[in-house]
Amino acid sequence: MNEILKPENQMNPKRKLSLLELLQYVVLISVLLYFGKTIFIPLSFSLFISFILYPECKWLEKKGIEKTVAIAISLFGLSILVLIVLYLLFLQITSFTNEWHSLSTKLVQSMTQLGNYIEAQFGMNSEKQLAFIKNFTSNLEIFPLLRNATYSLSEAALNLILIPILSALLLYHRHLLSVVLYQLFPRYKKETIHEILVETIHEYFNFIKGMGLVYLIVGTLNSIGLAIIGVPHPFLFGFIASILTFIPYVGIIISSLLPITVSWVTFNSIWYPIGVIVVFTIVQILEAYIIFPFAVGNRLKINTLAIIIIIIIGGVLWGAAGMIVFIPFISIVKLIADRTESLNILSLLLSDGNGPKNKK
Repeated sequence: MNEILKPENQMNPKRKLSLLELLQYVVLISVLLYFGKTIFIPLSFSLFISFILYPECKWLEKKGIEKTVAIAISLFGLSILVLIVLYLLFLQITSFTNEWHSLSTKLVQSMTQLGNYIEAQFGMNSEKQLAFIKNFTSNLEIFPLLRNATYSLSEAALNLILIPILSALLLYHRHLLSVVLYQLFPRYKKETIHEILVETIHEYFNFIKGMGLVYLIVGTLNSIGLAIIGVPHPFLFGFIASILTFIPYVGIIISSLLPITVSWVTFNSIWYPIGVIVVFTIVQILEAYIIFPFAVGNRLKINTLAIIIIIIIGGVLWGAAGMIVFIPFISIVKLIADRTESLNILSLLLSDGNGPKNKK
């Protein structure tokens, strides 16, 4: 009699997803994300912002503050923090542009020297070099680039308005959304879903706090190192390099190109670019083996290959936005897969090999 009363899903043995089924789900989700990116991109940023602000809102509500006021205070505090960071970055960029005239003069001199070297080594005179450059630039479609840039700027401006509104609405209706989420799954899984939801919010909140501390420490060390060797605008280059470290390996290479070029043009010496490479290399080693493990000790363990693949997929589907938000996405997916027997193969694919499931 008791067996009959059990839900049908509980009577059947748990079935694990095969690799083919998993790939089919990945393809289907990728298609949905690509064609729905107009709404999914701002919604994703809003969701993660609501994760960050949820503990603060909950704390303010426990102090007797009304939910709407608590949400407004949390969003206002986050906005002030973002504006301060953008203002400091703007000051550094303004200082850099004020010196652009002298840098451009030195850059022209360096390009002239490079042209003379090419002519001496390869026999290509200045006329041929100029013709090559004109031929290359004529193949570039300027108007489509301008059109795409205008569209991207307008889309970014719209998202800046839309994301805070969606974040506030997600925080305000969080109880309703959690009830709807519970209704999507069988009743006997309600406790598991609740644990996953709570752990996801807390893990992501701790992850963001830890990553903020990592960016601050790495940016400060980069800036100090560049200032010691005498590179102009060390704080600008140091913190840009720090922010781009979210792209494994590639980010630090991209961020080092500008300070290397500026130092080479400014001082006309190979030792300064080498100094920039040495500074960034040392800081990256410290970040990988000391700073990151210390600041983000409770982070979810995901192997580097999976992270790079997810960043590439995010870039293909959503551009720069995908490269930013797909890492938190996959962290949440990893958390769910670790607690779901049927997703064990996905958990193994994402694991770094040091989890309890992988230890022999």
